Amino acid sequence: MAYNIIKQISLFCIALIGILLFVSCENDLNEVNKIEHIEAEEAVDISKDVKIIYSDSARVKAQLTGPEMRIYHDTSGNRNSNYEFQKGLQIIFYDDQGVESQRIKSDYGIQRAKEEVIEFKKNVVITMANGSIIRTEEFIYDQANKKYYNKVPITFEMKDGRGNFQGTSFTSDENFNNIRAENMSGYYIPSNQSAFPSFGR
Repeated sequence: MAYNIIKQISLFCIALIGILLFVSCENDLNEVNKIEHIEAEEAVDISKDVKIIYSDSARVKAQLTGPEMRIYHDTSGNRNSNYEFQKGLQIIFYDDQGVESQRIKSDYGIQRAKEEVIEFKKNVVITMANGSIIRTEEFIYDQANKKYYNKVPITFEMKDGRGNFQGTSFTSDENFNNIRAENMSGYYIPSNQSAFPSFGR
């Protein structure tokens, strides 16, 4: 009887040790997988005080500045790296004569290479050459279709306070010449010369 009890206890201890070793190994494997996942996700280069100039045919088209840029490298080899600006950024666009045509400023931004979109978020302010301003909390640029859009409230402030509009969402061409806003409301004081692009619904 005593032998059977000892035998049962021994088998129980062996089983328990086996379970503990299995759990321990599983936890170790989970930790390894987690670390590998983090390393894959955090394959990142960080640059400070960034200034990037985009030019075409020796003409400056845009200038991007920001206190920090993070490049998340695509580990699949498809060259789909993402560029993130956790501390904000500003992009100034120039026309063919080198005159500023518009600027975009936000507290956060990211370029998603695979999706071909650039997202501006938090305190987004778009200033046009004529002084008109667009404010919103989210602003997305579709690089493939060359258009801007969002799905959150947006405010349009016209130059000299002659108009103020609010909308629940909008789309626009990349030059802001044709803006289409949803559920738009506000006021407008006409003048001889329009200070804001045309609106549609």
